[in-house]
Amino acid sequence: MVEVRQIQRTEFERAMEITWKTFLEFEGDIYTEEGVKSFYNFIRDPLLEKMFLLGEYLIFGAFVDGKMVGIAGIRNKSHLSLLFVEKEYHKIGVGSALVFSAFRYSFEQYKEYRFSVNASPYALGFYHKLGFKDTADEITKDGVIYTPMCYTIAS
Repeated sequence: MVEVRQIQRTEFERAMEITWKTFLEFEGDIYTEEGVKSFYNFIRDPLLEKMFLLGEYLIFGAFVDGKMVGIAGIRNKSHLSLLFVEKEYHKIGVGSALVFSAFRYSFEQYKEYRFSVNASPYALGFYHKLGFKDTADEITKDGVIYTPMCYTIAS
């Protein structure tokens, strides 16, 4: 059974470890050296941790038997950021549970019903299955490859 909750301050480092490990496993080989470095710098930027500590960047963790196995972040109340799930937990609903928990929180707290994400090439099919729609063609910025997408909760 998967439990999803906001992570605690002491769990931030573990969340970034999952993010980095999973990024390298599923995305690292298609990114240029510049892209890998840009991604690493983003997740290790002290500003990201500061935003997390101030409550401006929310991180939800997925836990199985008490072990964190995936994360999803929200910035600007409705932008899904850093969705990563360890390989052993793919295709069993962990990613979906993280996404919909984040949506539920944003809807309940901020009345947000439209969400955006910059989907990596590996995750594009996953987001399409959840109902996300592309809002632009694939973009490469600072070596990071993504497709802007959005999801709207039906009223």
